[in-house]
Amino acid sequence: TRIYVRKADVYKRTTPLTADETNARARFTAVSRAVKARKADLSKLSADQAAFRAQKDEPGGKKTMKAWYWLVCGQAYDQQNG
Repeated sequence: TRIYVRKADVYKRTTPLTADETNARARFTAVSRAVKARKADLSKLSADQAAFRAQKDEPGGKKTMKAWYWLVCGQAYDQQNG
């Protein structure tokens, strides 16, 4: 058997980040933090579970609670940052 190993610098990025990539990274970071905070907020848990169950069986509905949190928090981020 043979092992093929690439040089370490092959994986180095050669172009700078574009504005779209920077915005996507910022959105991901913000939404990720919002999801984490919302999941930990016990005062919203029962309302979130009811809203999740209501949309789960609809066409295009999110099938997991985690996906639903990402949808809701992502929509909130998009409204704030248009």
